[in-house]
Amino acid sequence: MSKTFYHFLMKYRHPAPKDNISRFANDAYEDHSFPKTAYDYDEISSYLELNGSYLESMTVFDEAWQLYVLSES
Repeated sequence: MSKTFYHFLMKYRHPAPKDNISRFANDAYEDHSFPKTAYDYDEISSYLELNGSYLESMTVFDEAWQLYVLSES
């Protein structure tokens, strides 16, 4: 994978988010402890389960992860 998940997610940041992935991107940007250098699903998922109170549902992360995987293939 050429980009980290965080780098990929940042393209979804939006000043007026209209969907869950944009909200997630905005919140991850504000989360200064987010694992910005991670490429690994389990590492990011574990982090979000413990620290991602801003995430409405882990399903949002899974959807974003699928977009990430597709973009890197």
